[in-house]
Amino acid sequence: MEYVSTRGGTAAIDFEGALFSGYAPDGGLFMPQRIPLLDGDTLRRWSCLSYRDLVKELCSLFITAELVPRSTLNDLIDRAFSRFRHKDVVHLSRLKDGLNVLELWHGVTYAFKDLSLSCTGQFLQYFLEKRQKHVTILVGTSGDTGSSAIESVRGQKNMDIFVLLPKGFCTQIQELQMTTVIEDNVHVFAAHGNSDEIDEPIKELFADVDFARKCNLMSLNSINWSRIMVQIAHHFYAYFQCAPSLDTIPLPVVEIVVPTGGGGNITAGCIAQKMGLPIRLVAVVNSNDIIHRTIQQGDFSLSESVKATLASAMDIQEPYNVERILWLLSGANSSLMKTLMEQFSMSKSLKLPEDLHKKLSETLRSCSASDEDIVGAMQRCWEENRYLLCPHSAVAAHYHYSQPDRACLPKMFSCFSFLFSMPRCCLAPASAAKFQDAVLRAGLVPQLPPEITALTGMKTRSTPLERGQDWAQVLREQIEATAQQR
Repeated sequence: MEYVSTRGGTAAIDFEGALFSGYAPDGGLFMPQRIPLLDGDTLRRWSCLSYRDLVKELCSLFITAELVPRSTLNDLIDRAFSRFRHKDVVHLSRLKDGLNVLELWHGVTYAFKDLSLSCTGQFLQYFLEKRQKHVTILVGTSGDTGSSAIESVRGQKNMDIFVLLPKGFCTQIQELQMTTVIEDNVHVFAAHGNSDEIDEPIKELFADVDFARKCNLMSLNSINWSRIMVQIAHHFYAYFQCAPSLDTIPLPVVEIVVPTGGGGNITAGCIAQKMGLPIRLVAVVNSNDIIHRTIQQGDFSLSESVKATLASAMDIQEPYNVERILWLLSGANSSLMKTLMEQFSMSKSLKLPEDLHKKLSETLRSCSASDEDIVGAMQRCWEENRYLLCPHSAVAAHYHYSQPDRACLPKMFSCFSFLFSMPRCCLAPASAAKFQDAVLRAGLVPQLPPEITALTGMKTRSTPLERGQDWAQVLREQIEATAQQR
């Protein structure tokens, strides 16, 4: 299994090379050269597996045994999930009105990114110990990635992590989960800008090939293939939990609703589809609706500004993983991707070719939710189930509640709506405990676990990045200074 750049200007590399890379040197993103295709018998056999074992099976398809022996791979994944609070790692809540919520947030930071980053951290540690190397990890976060990335590598002597957070755009809890970690290898920067603005200095440093090579620079954002790979398991597990029976030919289809920001989770779903999983994918977004507009109209163009919403981790205007999706749907047409992405980079506006837009709209459905929609879904779910949704999960629930198969049934028959429609699973990326303001906005009472409550009394540490500063230069100097101390 080798990995190639979506833009075709870089030699193929193995999993280890992709793991330690950020953007490819040509500006593209790494993808498997081929997508494994699974038959019905394999899917039926896998349907009995736990989430943990599904991750093992899927990772073994993309990581050769020559690089990581299968028994070692299994041990690394077991170690990655050892700190999760739920015995099954993830959990499906079956709620009223056919609402199935797959809770992906039982890790240390109460967010779905703990799943992929805990595995990625173990993979990194394995290769670093084997090669006796040190790396510098550079991460931009809209809220949850930073804390999950920090937890996956904190205290490790062969890794330093530099995290940029958008000051004022994260919730207090999200920020505290980063700034209260005071291990020597953790460096947090609070930038006075939005999520898209903090991506710019990161791109600049990765584009400086000599600097990136000298400092062994890498990323743990979802530009990193390892994260996408692990997230494929979410879709398989959701399918197996919600499919009525796998005894039929063809296999039944399950609709999976994916809250979408940077596009990593929906990319993983598209790969799962390519592997033969019979799912229908829905990308749901907040008012920052570039993915929705791209699917509906072929309009991959920035709005005037990023809108601050209750679903703050999805307040993103440049979802870089769309490039991976378009590459898949174009038949791995790297020259087309290079042309399209360079055009977008220059003008921040792109109209998809008609045939590519047609394939995209056939592959994905989409929906955009306002803050009012989010609040309404949170309130309805609480009223019907006494179940608190985070605002990102509520974007998915809003789609579910607004579908004709629910909306057109008389309320007295709504509990039987699953009999009339395709099974549906909504991915829940975070716990409501991290979003007190949204819970209060919905007129509900936050439920805070003791680990979250304790954060407010802890010492914090971060470096401010003010507007007008050259953020890339500040980071460059800090990274070089840290490297000299190692």
